[in-house]
Amino acid sequence: MAEDWPAPWGPQDAPRNRGGPQGEEPYMSLLDLPLSSDLNRIGEQLHALARAQSTLQELLQAVVNITGELELPAVLRRIVRTAMDLVGARYGAMGVLDEEGRFLAEFIPLGLTARELAALEGVELPRGRGLLGHLIHHPEPLRVKHISRHPESAGFPPGHPPMRTLLGVAISVRGRIYGNLYLSERQDGQPFDRHDEGVVRALAGTAGVAIENARLYQQVRNSAEQFQRLLLPRLPDLRPFAAGAAYRPASAPTAVGGDWYDAMLLPDGACALVIGDVVGHDLRAAADMAQLRNMLRTLAYDRNAPPGTSLSRLDRILSALGDVSLATALLARLEPADGAWRLCWSSAGHPPPLLLLPDGRVRYLDTEPGVPLGVAVDLPRPDHSQAVPVDSTVVLYTDGLVEIPGQPMDRGLDALAVAAARYAGRSPEELCRALADHHPSDGHDDMAVIALRTPPLTGYGRS
Repeated sequence: MAEDWPAPWGPQDAPRNRGGPQGEEPYMSLLDLPLSSDLNRIGEQLHALARAQSTLQELLQAVVNITGELELPAVLRRIVRTAMDLVGARYGAMGVLDEEGRFLAEFIPLGLTARELAALEGVELPRGRGLLGHLIHHPEPLRVKHISRHPESAGFPPGHPPMRTLLGVAISVRGRIYGNLYLSERQDGQPFDRHDEGVVRALAGTAGVAIENARLYQQVRNSAEQFQRLLLPRLPDLRPFAAGAAYRPASAPTAVGGDWYDAMLLPDGACALVIGDVVGHDLRAAADMAQLRNMLRTLAYDRNAPPGTSLSRLDRILSALGDVSLATALLARLEPADGAWRLCWSSAGHPPPLLLLPDGRVRYLDTEPGVPLGVAVDLPRPDHSQAVPVDSTVVLYTDGLVEIPGQPMDRGLDALAVAAARYAGRSPEELCRALADHHPSDGHDDMAVIALRTPPLTGYGRS
């Protein structure tokens, strides 16, 4: 082992044998030990080596943490927090440039206490003047020991916490400056050094990749959502009924889903209401969804048939076509009967309708759900009916709205009922948006919801 470690002294300084017996370690005089300055230098090198090794491990972990995020706001905050942790900074911020790259369009500060935030209430966020502007126009790393002494310092607004030191590094995405990372005040009170600058510059390189990944993720997700919405119908004019619907995509990118809704006025004065869910999260599921929706719309409109009959006919058509995915669906009709409204429905493995009554009560219309489409075409599909007062709201939804992995479905259904009761006074459109925004599920699945409110009885309703 001694041969692998270079001695801190030269050959001419090597300790001499003082005459000990052969094979014994040579005697070393205290006069032969290296100078204290040499020992200090070796200690500093070992300390620097240990610090570099520790920083490298922290930096690698930081890369994993940052690239693990996909939502852009979370990515930006994670970059700032990680940089603060790596160099021990008390304050950190990310300044995002505008499209022209001239000013800060967004500023994300971290590290401020509640009291410091309260003191800055009403103060406009920085737009990129002073030292912040210097880094925008000169995107090289910037280390400042005394901010107030720098010739380009513009000072701080009233209520701003005192800051003495600054470390700024530009972050680029695809060769274009995206924004700047600002750090201030090391926890130990020392100014930022070259080691801090190197660490933050290395992090900035990874940050650019993480930001680009998040932007691509957002683009793909928006494209998938736009495609899905193009497949969904716009609700027609359903007067005298009031109606609303909402759709939310799954949280995963490219997760084009198979959820759909539909509604239409029928020739006999009834209103048909449909909700469905094709198994899968891909383009195939979306294509099958569009096919099922169009076929079921035709079947429901073509004949004045009970919902169960229409679902059975659809099932037989799907069986004859083959190569169609498994799906659940619920078809309902709201029609006038005996001076009131009556809801008739049939379910193909779908969650039950939710009824919001005018007096504030909320209840599920629980019945045997039947089997999904594409399972067994010979099984009967029973119809169910329920009297519905004027000014009641029927809500149909997909399981993505209530399903919580690892928990019983009843828990999500109970939570949906509570939310529906809270927002029952809103219009059907606002109700659907509120349920989609405050759903109990974890968002792993896409979700659709449609609501229909019964109007006062008209002439055809009384006849």
